[in-house]
Amino acid sequence: MNVRRIFILSSIIISSIIIIWSYFWIDVLLLFVIVAPLIYMGISDMLQRRQSIKRNFPVIGRLRYFFEMIRPEIQQYFIESDTDGAPINRNDRSVIYQRAKKQIDTTPFGTQLNTYAEGYEWITHSISPKDFHTMNHSPRVRVGEGRCKQPYDASVLNISAMSFGSLSSNAVEALNWGAHLGGFAHNTGEGGISTYHLKHGGDLIWQIGTGYFGARDEEGRFNAEAFKKNAGQENVKMIEVKLSQGAKPGHGGILPGKKNTPEIAAIRLVKPGVTVFSPPFHSAFSNPEGLIKFVEQLRELSGGKPVGFKLCIGRKSEFLSICKAMVKLNSYPDFITVDGGEGGTGAAPPEFSNFVGMPLLDALAFVDNALRGFGIRNQMKLVVGGKILTGFHMIRAMALGADMCNSARAMMMAAGCIQALRCNANDCPAGVATQNKALMKGLVVEDKKVRVANFHKNTVESFVELLGACGLDHPRQLNRTHVYRRVFMNLVKTYEEIYPTIPDGCLLDGGDVPFDYESYMKRATSDAFELA
Repeated sequence: MNVRRIFILSSIIISSIIIIWSYFWIDVLLLFVIVAPLIYMGISDMLQRRQSIKRNFPVIGRLRYFFEMIRPEIQQYFIESDTDGAPINRNDRSVIYQRAKKQIDTTPFGTQLNTYAEGYEWITHSISPKDFHTMNHSPRVRVGEGRCKQPYDASVLNISAMSFGSLSSNAVEALNWGAHLGGFAHNTGEGGISTYHLKHGGDLIWQIGTGYFGARDEEGRFNAEAFKKNAGQENVKMIEVKLSQGAKPGHGGILPGKKNTPEIAAIRLVKPGVTVFSPPFHSAFSNPEGLIKFVEQLRELSGGKPVGFKLCIGRKSEFLSICKAMVKLNSYPDFITVDGGEGGTGAAPPEFSNFVGMPLLDALAFVDNALRGFGIRNQMKLVVGGKILTGFHMIRAMALGADMCNSARAMMMAAGCIQALRCNANDCPAGVATQNKALMKGLVVEDKKVRVANFHKNTVESFVELLGACGLDHPRQLNRTHVYRRVFMNLVKTYEEIYPTIPDGCLLDGGDVPFDYESYMKRATSDAFELA
């Protein structure tokens, strides 16, 4: 082969190598420019500890925060037409997240609601408001005073009942640690007291449901010794007997089998891996007098801690029967928790969630009136739950008679919930309502505990500031005349006009029973929940 051919062949080979090599480096360059940043973002997302979605879903999880960033530009449309069926509207969600993260929670351009729409509500402010800076920023309510050996000074806002099992261990820890930091109480839910409820020392309200988890024998019946052991723990400040809950009254609780891990089964004393149904009724008592005696028994077994019961109002005559039993026995719970029919849950048939149970405002007004009518309103505290999200919701509830408020949804959101509505499927992307450890790791307890405490502090301060704007020093001064509602476009009424307060003692024997209570009172008896 002559030199010329060698040169040509060599040139072709070298040119081919250069071309191939250049294309390779172009690919490498493109790979570096496109893929390397994604790898960097993915690693940084997995290592950061503040955002659960990015931690569980590196890179693609950033899309959520992108849409959150541009939301203000499109939010106004949805404020006027919020039709996505979300449990909490966008305005309230923004307030919750901002307060939990200690971000600015003010809004520009004034009122963003249609003030002439039916149902719009507002409170009456005073020309001579109180100075917020001189007010008590953390009001407390003493529960069990004069009756209990160990009364409890509770915050006006506490964490509502959510069980370990429906919530992840990380979520329970974050909530309880946040409660400890903020000085408020954490309701265990009916799933029993777990190590995660005790780990960080937060005050507990131990809920006893129909399954008696943590206080039961092998047959599922109430066990006094098991109860006494748990109730005696220092962290347990109050005990709540759950008769029903707003999200599924008359249905009983549900723990899906995929969430019933061996750890949860050991706490509840049930078999792991099976779906656990709490009975819809209690076996420890069967009538109103039995309920009141059961409350007395628990108070004694607990060493004198406050004991009360929780219910969603159904038949009015049944609650009036309980009132008659209290008066007859001259024995009273230390508190009653009223759960509105709009209360939340991780799993319930839609018919129960949407169409069973009295809504909170109607139920609260009725219970407050009933206790007044029997002359026993001062014997106990009223606690309420059902979409309590903001300081205004607290003002509204206390104007109707509540002493304290419970919140579940808002506290979950402060702990990282994004309302993915996957609570019943065990694949909550934020690691809040799941037992999937791969998803649970996204919720960093050390970060979310602070957000829970922040939300509580900022919401209670908002409540106090609204109280001061009304010219009031203490929540007890609130009444039904302080809140207005637009009933129709050209008709406005106060809560006192919508839910008239009945006279003290009017439901006692010889009293002047209001006409709209007459039929219910005739069916109410202390030895049965309702006459046949």
